[in-house]
Amino acid sequence: MIEALIGLGYVGLFIACFISATILPFSSDIIVVALVVAGLDYRICLLVAAVGGAMGGMVNYYLGRQGKTEWIEKHSNVRLDKVQKIIDWLNGKGTYMAFFSWVPVIGNLVVLALGYLRANVWIVSVCVLAGMFVRYLVVIILTLQGIELVG
Repeated sequence: MIEALIGLGYVGLFIACFISATILPFSSDIIVVALVVAGLDYRICLLVAAVGGAMGGMVNYYLGRQGKTEWIEKHSNVRLDKVQKIIDWLNGKGTYMAFFSWVPVIGNLVVLALGYLRANVWIVSVCVLAGMFVRYLVVIILTLQGIELVG
């Protein structure tokens, strides 16, 4: 699957980042690194990865917004007690915690819980996009520095 996504270039990158930002287990970092190393424009990779990740993160938001915690537990790898702990922790902390959507596993739960709490969708969207942008910016910078060291 990884080779197929790499072969699709920017489209594969978008798909990988979208999937990895949902509650499905997948890591998009290897696709980002492979495409930057292959010579694709790192700026376009950054934009595609950030938008794909943000859109995937918003799927979590809308799953949470449905308010059906039993459905979330049944159709995902997320246990209800984990969701409830994140909801309790987020209550009162604010919508801006969506910035941390980029953190593996926990970030997905944060955005899911913000949807459940019916946090402001616009603020969540901007924060998720900003978080994804920063995540992939760091991955790309480290990749470019690695290329310089080797080359």
